[in-house]
Amino acid sequence: METITEWINNNYTWVFSGAGIFVLGGIIALFKRKVSSGITQKQRSGNNSTNIQAGGNVEFTQKNDK
Repeated sequence: METITEWINNNYTWVFSGAGIFVLGGIIALFKRKVSSGITQKQRSGNNSTNIQAGGNVEFTQKNDK
């Protein structure tokens, strides 16, 4: 079986073309997603409670009708 360097040497025009960069980028993105998806959110609530869970800032405003 060929080593990675031999394979790249034989296929360098395809690897460094637009299609090759796209495929390699997709593989790297999938690998990074599986490795760095350590963020988890958990929420516990009681009876008659209002729960809001967000991945960022949450703003509360009141409408003052007088």
